[in-house]
Amino acid sequence: MANPSENTPLAELIGGLLRDVTTLLRKEIDLAKTEASEKLSAALSGVEVLLIGMVLAIGAIGVLLSAIVSGVAALLVAQGFGQPEATALASVTVSLVIGIIAWIMIRRGIAAFRRGNLALDRTTTSLRRDVQTVKDKL
Repeated sequence: MANPSENTPLAELIGGLLRDVTTLLRKEIDLAKTEASEKLSAALSGVEVLLIGMVLAIGAIGVLLSAIVSGVAALLVAQGFGQPEATALASVTVSLVIGIIAWIMIRRGIAAFRRGNLALDRTTTSLRRDVQTVKDKL
């Protein structure tokens, strides 16, 4: 008995293949949109929490740094510095130390964003598989 595909005209087979490929590409685009949306939602929710924490931390750090400057100034006054000089020197010293720490943390944060896995892994794998399938059919 003859295979039904043996009696199908070439134009009809190519048309069917084009429809299948078009449908496949549409589904891949939908998958890419869905995956990108999932990754963006996860990133945005993390950013929201991070921003709230940062706002609260900035206030707390401001109060803490003010106390540190006052403490260092009191130590300098005890060492014989005048109050204005001690306050100025304490402010500069604390600012430099905190500035260095902040720079280190900013660099680490930027490095973490660069390392973040924002690639569309499932879509890429699926597209490779689809390309191979189309090549095998041709």
